[in-house]
Amino acid sequence: MHDIRWIKDNPELFDRAMVRRGDDARAADLIAIDEKRASTVKAMNDAQAEQKQVSKKIGAAKGQGDEAAAQAAMAEVGALKNRVKELEEEERQLAAKLREELLPIPNIMDEDVPEGADESDNIELRSWGEPKTIENAKDHVDLGEALGMMDFEAAAKLSGSRFVVLKRDLAKLERALANFMLQMHTEEFGYEEVQTPVLVHAEPLEGTDKLPKFEEDLFKTTGDHYLIPTAEVTLTSLVADAILSEVELPKRMTAWTQCFRAEAGSAGRDTRGLIRMHQFSKVELVSVTTPEASDEEHERMTHCAEEVLKRLDLPFRTMLLCSGDIGFGAAKTYDLEVWLPSQGTYREISSCSNTRGFQARRMNARFRREGQKKPDFVHTLNGSGLAIGRTMVAILENYQQPDGSIAVPDVLKPFMGKDVIGRE
Repeated sequence: MHDIRWIKDNPELFDRAMVRRGDDARAADLIAIDEKRASTVKAMNDAQAEQKQVSKKIGAAKGQGDEAAAQAAMAEVGALKNRVKELEEEERQLAAKLREELLPIPNIMDEDVPEGADESDNIELRSWGEPKTIENAKDHVDLGEALGMMDFEAAAKLSGSRFVVLKRDLAKLERALANFMLQMHTEEFGYEEVQTPVLVHAEPLEGTDKLPKFEEDLFKTTGDHYLIPTAEVTLTSLVADAILSEVELPKRMTAWTQCFRAEAGSAGRDTRGLIRMHQFSKVELVSVTTPEASDEEHERMTHCAEEVLKRLDLPFRTMLLCSGDIGFGAAKTYDLEVWLPSQGTYREISSCSNTRGFQARRMNARFRREGQKKPDFVHTLNGSGLAIGRTMVAILENYQQPDGSIAVPDVLKPFMGKDVIGRE
């Protein structure tokens, strides 16, 4: 969420930033609401001050035995009390309206985010590994079904489309990948492993910019809960309404959770296989840090995710997202795209984003610098380290063998207890 004080001081900069986002220029409307709120606060303070002055007249009148004057003053105080209550309610409504107007407004992008209409305008920063050309390459669905370990029909009977049942070695592969990633991120990269709920109230989703903008993509229970679309929601929200000390930062957390997305805006896209599921598991990375350190932390987080792909020996490239493809809450995003032989192209497997103070303002997450009384907002970052299902897709396709079996990547062999996944 944006700082209305900054918008009032920089209305033209704010409007240009929104137009660059493809959004409306609306600084004037926001400022008008805030000025009305400020004038209401002034009127309320004036009424309270007047109420105090008139209250003094009551005692004075009674001391002089002037009951009529005392009654008149009491009536005036009563009227002022009612006026103060009315103004308090008006101020509350205006503050709520301002927050309601600010919540759906996207984050301001960094200056070095390139201009562009869509993903075709993203910029490749670097690549790693040689893309594999496999003659008559099969896709992951054909490979998994032929092994008898990937069953979409059984899942459809249970839950409908975009769900899967994994069996035996592919179920074990999912667990092995999660264990491998968590081990790397905790033991080598200093992330703290956390296990969080997958059901949350609306507040954590609002704080991490998923509500109200993306409500149609969330699964809501009949009660007062939503299923999380990513552990970013829960991990980041652990610092909501907190004031951390500077020495606690950076705070780095990771979690392996199930994630749930309605995929409301993806009709007809990736309907086959594991690329775009309603339920999937992911190892998430979240960092909470100071504003001065967030750029360096963003690079660090991205390299942590890249290292997973390098250890798995999966060719990938790192992309800087353009203005037309960047997410709502991000100031800057790097996407990692892994090579898929069956499609002869790279596909996204991780997004690492710096939201700067955007989420922190929404959830009131702050830190206090040493020697300072007033706390500042933290910067929050999030990234996939990695999406398990898409990593399985990449392994199945890049490690497929002519007989339909799947060679196990060297780093996963200790977790799998075998060298090859074959039909049993």
